[in-house]
Amino acid sequence: MEKTLEQLENEVLDMIRTCYDPEIPVNIYELGLIYEININENRDVQVLMTLTSPSCPVAETLPPDVENKIKGIEGVNSAKVDITFEPPWEQSMMSEEAKLELGFL
Repeated sequence: MEKTLEQLENEVLDMIRTCYDPEIPVNIYELGLIYEININENRDVQVLMTLTSPSCPVAETLPPDVENKIKGIEGVNSAKVDITFEPPWEQSMMSEEAKLELGFL
């Protein structure tokens, strides 16, 4: 039985939660780096994300890592990660969990 788009989206979210900025011990979803996840009827996944700064040391490696992990999910046809710096990331975008983990609360 084919997965529903909702099931697929949950799996994509779970996979994104396994991706970390190596300098910060919190996953990129909780950090607030994921702005958008879109999955169309063809099961093509498009992720719009940002980085903590344009000069982030993982700018070259993190997006392809996220893309490859999503491509590995059964039922995903293709995956594309686009980077944006609009709006620029700031600490207020972090989840409560991330703020606790990093000692901001």
